[in-house]
Amino acid sequence: MIVLVPRQSQSEWFPFLLLLCSVFFFNLSDDNVSAADLEFSARLKWRTDGKTSHAQLFVKDDRYRVEHLGGIKTDVGYATVTIVRLDKQKVWYVISKQRLVVEVPLTLDYVLPLSVNLEGEVSRTRIGDAMVGNQEATLFEVVVVRHDRRETYYEWVDESRELLLKLVSQDRDWSVEYDRVIQSKQPAYFFETPLGYRKFEATEKRVEEG
Repeated sequence: MIVLVPRQSQSEWFPFLLLLCSVFFFNLSDDNVSAADLEFSARLKWRTDGKTSHAQLFVKDDRYRVEHLGGIKTDVGYATVTIVRLDKQKVWYVISKQRLVVEVPLTLDYVLPLSVNLEGEVSRTRIGDAMVGNQEATLFEVVVVRHDRRETYYEWVDESRELLLKLVSQDRDWSVEYDRVIQSKQPAYFFETPLGYRKFEATEKRVEEG
């Protein structure tokens, strides 16, 4: 058994997802998020506490692949790819330099917000037409209450495709954006461990900054 330790000072991937999942859940039973609809690629951008990170995202049904710009620093090397398998309840870190895959249990820390409807939503106000990059969108103001915490978001939605394109909190320095969303079939092998790579199960723990 090896211990994988993501370094928060090197990557904002884990703090981002922890904040993300304190408000949202991935729900395949949602009316506008069925497994058959979730097949696309996009540029993923998120911002939290003054820091912005980028990745390429690939989604296929109940699994997705995140190719990190710069990678995630761990005790066993830089993971350039994270594969999230909701069906297997597993997450795989792909460390290409060492031809190694580190497997950790799936937790809410890894779940991305892909549903237009936000968990805990209490009100939604349509503001008007807008753009996210070169994508046409409709801008909403959405109020969420969860665990007695109230937060207001701006939400950009591609209504024609029922896709969430961007979320921005009005109450803290936090946002997530899916740019250049292309709905297309994604290769099944994107979401499998690479052939010839060693696989280890790991116990994961977070390291506090400072």
